[in-house]
Amino acid sequence: MNIKPIKNEEDYKDALARLEIIFDSNRGSENGDELEILSILIENYEKEHFPIGLPDPIEAIKFRMEQMNYTQSDLAEILGIKSRASEILNRKRKLSLEMIRKLHSKLKIPTEVLIQAY
Repeated sequence: MNIKPIKNEEDYKDALARLEIIFDSNRGSENGDELEILSILIENYEKEHFPIGLPDPIEAIKFRMEQMNYTQSDLAEILGIKSRASEILNRKRKLSLEMIRKLHSKLKIPTEVLIQAY
């Protein structure tokens, strides 16, 4: 096992190539241990150099509604007023703090997604 920190793009590519070679290693074996450590190093490098931003709040609501087979009427029940659901989904009204709380509670959308500007 020859593991070193991933400091640059070349180290990253080398780590990915090695990961591909040992990908099917058995857990607890020497290669399995190397796979586990290499995965952590790659994940940390990717978080730092290829960050993924939070999704748009309205798109997150639409996505979650689709996952849960919710309609606009279901959203209106959560928000309390039918016209609010339409206004929110069409970006004509901003989410209030109370709406964010309800959406977080019922749809399990993280509040850090819902509080973003859009």
